[in-house]
Amino acid sequence: MNQTWAAVGIFVATYAGVAIGRLPLLRIDRAGIALVGAALMLASGVLSLDEALRAIDLRTLALLLGMMIVVGHLRLSGFFRLAAGAVVARARHAPALLAAVVATAAAFSAFLVNDAVCLVMTPLVLETTRRLKRDPVPYLLALALASNAGSVATITGNPQNMIIGVASGIAYADFARALAPVAAVACLIAFAAVLWLHRAEFADASAFPAAGPARPPRVHRWQAAKALIVTIGVIAAFFLGVPVAEAAILGGAALLLTRAVKPWKFYAEIDGSLLLLFAGLFVVAAGAEKALVTPDILAQAKAFGLGDAWRLTSLTVVLSNLVSNVPAVLMLQPFVAQVDDPQRAWLVIAMASTLAGNLTLVGSIANLIVAERARREGVVIDFWTHARIGFGATLMSLALGTAWLAW
Repeated sequence: MNQTWAAVGIFVATYAGVAIGRLPLLRIDRAGIALVGAALMLASGVLSLDEALRAIDLRTLALLLGMMIVVGHLRLSGFFRLAAGAVVARARHAPALLAAVVATAAAFSAFLVNDAVCLVMTPLVLETTRRLKRDPVPYLLALALASNAGSVATITGNPQNMIIGVASGIAYADFARALAPVAAVACLIAFAAVLWLHRAEFADASAFPAAGPARPPRVHRWQAAKALIVTIGVIAAFFLGVPVAEAAILGGAALLLTRAVKPWKFYAEIDGSLLLLFAGLFVVAAGAEKALVTPDILAQAKAFGLGDAWRLTSLTVVLSNLVSNVPAVLMLQPFVAQVDDPQRAWLVIAMASTLAGNLTLVGSIANLIVAERARREGVVIDFWTHARIGFGATLMSLALGTAWLAW
């Protein structure tokens, strides 16, 4: 009983800390909180060291690490900025520029981690809109909404989808076949919402000069070509059925073989704190599952009807906005096996946990990246500015996505 209460206390404290992002009176971030929680699961005897090590899903970490290296190489070579700039440069009026931002962000985010896409595209959107004397806010909002919506489409679109892809065993192509239509519709809704609620910005559809960058971006063409070839190869391997973790880590390893880029530049692109966060949360979730997920709890969860897509969507959205989407997925994992159709349940969780990020400004890291980088340039996107568009667009996207998966 003491271990049960210890597990409850550690689980609640860890997830509350991860949700808030800090602990009172301590300089500690989410990754540190997760690591401390994992250590306390060991110290309290809830888990043995062997159990804790087995709880860490190395396939998910390998997938995430491999994709970080691939995305980092694309960014370092200048490919992202070159490709996004080329698309934006072809926009000749405000609605077309908005469409270019949405399409580019969604396409990149569908296959590559959406946080990195926002990191690269936010400065480009700011630079372009300022040079054209346009209001940057609607375009930045569209960037955040489209990057989240686009990342619904595949297993590699965001970290929570990676966990789901590995845990569920759903083939990459099957995952994309089920959720790519949801992603496309969510992007169209985001585009329409921004266009309507900021219609003063888009009322004047008169042509303006080319919207490309003021000066050509710095691009290492050989490295960009190499990164693009490897990325296409990795994505092709995903669709051909190669295990996603294996394909990603092999692609990342291939990109480390270079004479032009110093290794530390690659390593700087690897988000070690995110890997640490995942490892810690795997252990904390395993401790809570061992101590708390009893047959009675599983029976009650089954009686609640998590097999119903609408109920599961609602629960996932609430949890994702309380504790963030990655912890929400880990919390729901023990209960998915109880439903009649686990694969559909995983797809519902992937869709709902990702789209839930568009509900509020603090709902996803991608939103915060856009807002923070804009703030540094004197552009303010506050909670209500985002909620004015995000709330309605997200609820509509969730409703249509749930109806699609239920059907």
